[in-house]
Order: sequence, then C-alpha cells, then structure tokens
Amino acid sequence: MRRGVRAVIEGMSGWEVCGEASTGREAVEMVENLRPAIVVMDVTMPELNGLEATRQIKKLFPETEVMMFTGHENEELVHQVFEAGARSYILKTDGREKLDTALRALAEHKPYFTTEIGEILFAKFLHGKDNVAADATTGRLTDRERQIVQLLAEGSSNKDVAQALGISVKTAETHRASIMKKMQFKAFSDLVRYAIRNHIISA
Repeated sequence: MRRGVRAVIEGMSGWEVCGEASTGREAVEMVENLRPAIVVMDVTMPELNGLEATRQIKKLFPETEVMMFTGHENEELVHQVFEAGARSYILKTDGREKLDTALRALAEHKPYFTTEIGEILFAKFLHGKDNVAADATTGRLTDRERQIVQLLAEGSSNKDVAQALGISVKTAETHRASIMKKMQFKAFSDLVRYAIRNHIISA
C-alpha cells in the first residue's frame, strides 16, 4: 500500500516523497529527521497508531500538516482524527484526484475533507456533541498510557514495553497496573476491547 501511494504522489506534479515509515513510532522519528511539509498517515499503524503519532508530530512540529489517508470511516474516528491535529481526512477509496486536491490544500495550510466527512463534522457543530455513543472513558489516559495500551494490546510483554519506550521493566509494570486500576479493567481482555473500540489497534 505504501509503495502504491508513493507511486501515485510521485506521479503528481510538484511533489517529492522524502521517506516512508512502517510504524507510527518510525513516522514520528522520520518527521524529526526529515521535516516534511505534509505527512500522509494511516490510522492503523503498529507500535504507535496513527492518532497518537499525529498528536506527537503536531506537538513537536505544529507547522507540519497531517493527512489521514485511511480505509476506516465512522463518526467517532473522524472527530478523533481532527482533534489529534490532522487537517485532512481522505479515504483510500476516494481516488487520486481528491488525494491531489487534499495535498495542495494542506500545502497552503488549509483543511480538506470530502463531502461525507464534512457532513459528520457539520453534524457535530450543529448538535454541539457527537452523534455516537463514544466510550465514556475515552481520553482519560495520558499519551504515555495510550502508547502502553497499544503495545500491550498488540501482545507485547512488560519487558517489550520497557525496551520500546526506554523505561525499566518495573516502570512498565507500574504503568500497566495503574492503567488497569484507572480504567477499571477486570481482565486483560477488557484492555484489548478498549483498544479496539477506541481505534488504538485494529480488530
């Protein structure tokens, strides 16, 4: 998929692809090193999902624009994407023309989204709240805790989490216990369901 998207973008006039990342964590690191004007991100990314990667990128480099280019579409996710700092939301089924239009809008620091996405955003504005029954616990976790939830839900051990985040195993264990208590998870399966429900990992 990445090779295909790269070929499409490089076939458009005026664009240069400076790098590709296979994980969300790698994407953040590459933005730090390459400083691209625009990042094309997917929601589903291993190690660090696209929402968390977008939050980190926008926190470090506010001028870098992020386009969410994904196959996922639902009201809750659309709201989360824009709250994370992305300014464009394009579905993989939308076609080359909309991808090109979105990139050109972002180059001028203007938002771009399709009519369907616009209707979701307008409904939120009109009613003053989401039209979905979002998980009441969404957003209660810190950025670090969401990273740990993703790694654990993907099957990482406490040792794996510690190595990935550069912390001690004991600290990873403490974070895990704190998350279970804070979110009132009775079993590890509750953590996994939470991660899927809130688009931290894909089912």
